[in-house]
Amino acid sequence: MICPAGLATLRYVGNVEDAGVKPRIVGQGASQRQLRVGEEIRHALASVLVRDELRDPDLIGCSVTVTEVRPTPDLRQATVFVVPFGGGDAESLLVALNRAASFLQHRVGQMVRLKFVPRLSFRLDGTFDNAERIRSLLDKTGMNQRGDTGADE
Repeated sequence: MICPAGLATLRYVGNVEDAGVKPRIVGQGASQRQLRVGEEIRHALASVLVRDELRDPDLIGCSVTVTEVRPTPDLRQATVFVVPFGGGDAESLLVALNRAASFLQHRVGQMVRLKFVPRLSFRLDGTFDNAERIRSLLDKTGMNQRGDTGADE
């Protein structure tokens, strides 16, 4: 079913004959439960990484910031976005974190009460790089200052 604006496709969740069935927009944002579980996993991972429980030589003495965790709707998998603190080697950090993913998954399972612990995969978070790029573009055009449109009056 297409909504009147033609912008999104709707699908019914549950039995269509039920009186309480609400259409759900395909491609909408994460559910409240996904956001809650993602935050709990992020806090658990951060505490494990702060305590230096990892024995991987590539991760010893390496500071990592866990910026976001995005679980899938079924909560079986989660993508963990990380940034090396202090601008370390990002690629070797990702390889080492993905190598230690099963240990980290086990520790998250001990710290967070879930029926199934999501399988963790690590990715670099590019939001800080994108923000810096946008800021440099705004600096070049002179629009970074509040209220300045760049036009002379």
